[in-house]
Amino acid sequence: MSSHKHWLLPEGIDELLPEQAARLEALRRRLLDQFGSWGYELVITPFIEYLDSLLTGAGKDLEHQTFKMTDQISGRLLGIRADITPQAARIDAHQLCRDEPNRLCYIGSVFRTRGDGFSATRSPLQIGAELYGHAGVESDLEILCLMMATLDMAGVENVFLDLGHVGIFQGLARQAGLDAEQESALFAALQRKAVPEIRALVESFSLDAVMGQMFIDLAGLNGKAHVLAQAREKLADASNEVAAAIDYLEQAGQRLQACLPELPVHYDLAELRGYRYQTGLVFAAFVPGSGKEIARGGRYDHVGGKFGRSRPATGFSADLKTLMRFGKVAPVERQQRIFAPAGGDAALEEKIAELRGQGRVVIRHLPGQEGDAAAMGCDAVLVREDGEWQVKDIGFNS
Repeated sequence: MSSHKHWLLPEGIDELLPEQAARLEALRRRLLDQFGSWGYELVITPFIEYLDSLLTGAGKDLEHQTFKMTDQISGRLLGIRADITPQAARIDAHQLCRDEPNRLCYIGSVFRTRGDGFSATRSPLQIGAELYGHAGVESDLEILCLMMATLDMAGVENVFLDLGHVGIFQGLARQAGLDAEQESALFAALQRKAVPEIRALVESFSLDAVMGQMFIDLAGLNGKAHVLAQAREKLADASNEVAAAIDYLEQAGQRLQACLPELPVHYDLAELRGYRYQTGLVFAAFVPGSGKEIARGGRYDHVGGKFGRSRPATGFSADLKTLMRFGKVAPVERQQRIFAPAGGDAALEEKIAELRGQGRVVIRHLPGQEGDAAAMGCDAVLVREDGEWQVKDIGFNS
């Protein structure tokens, strides 16, 4: 009879050992400082809250990813957050109530019922930034540039960007008069670029030949900037809404290339990432060796309307652990570790407090413990010489 392995974690749940945790924490601090330098204010959202609030607006798309439980006090359903973005939107709409553009950033663990391919874990450490109160290419561009600066600070190299606009498909769907079920079926087929399936669907919907062909062509409209000219030609009979979305996408791409001329940009007009709540530009960053994006974002205007205040919004998010895995985060510089006696006079206590106040590491010897200063990873000891406690180097062999 095999014994239960109590040290095993659930699938998709991980933990970090001291060296990894130190590197992650150092990166977290650098990124939050960077967000602050761009004017983004840190918010800390609750890990758990009432389910109906958690799934309001953008959160509705997360229902199947959210762990649920019953509050033993109120009897109401609670949810463990699977995404911080809807919580930040609630803060902007309900708590801050500013009229001017509002910049918020956040970092925190989220918990998901299953992995979504965005990261290798069901418990990502989500970091992100959101800009509320401005509807225009300038705010999209700011978020895009901040996302790229984030990847750069994390040491992620060889990044390429995928750009799309959900308004293109949304406009075609409205023009075709698709119902919710038809739209959902086409959405799924477009995500797979399944042209035969798309062709069969538009035929089953009894769309006219021109309308149906535009949906079929949409699946193949991806590539470099030249694909936008192809889109105007192949979607020439589309509504003004579709034409405006293509123009917006082109403008965003041109502005981005002016700011980051070395960044490889790929356009995908059938990219519908976050389609159920995104309203405009969508984007994702990829690196070689990762089949899924390592950071993503887009525009999700009016999400705050469910919280009583509708505002334009754009933002991005990433998993900090994924950034550390694909980036070149330098090991944290090792501090000198000082080994101090277990007990002593007031002068010893004063010296230890002084050293710790200077930010130095002091480890106390515990009576009866195994291991001396070297075994504890210390490269100095506190010794009393000439009536004073002094730090004496002893060297360290890792």
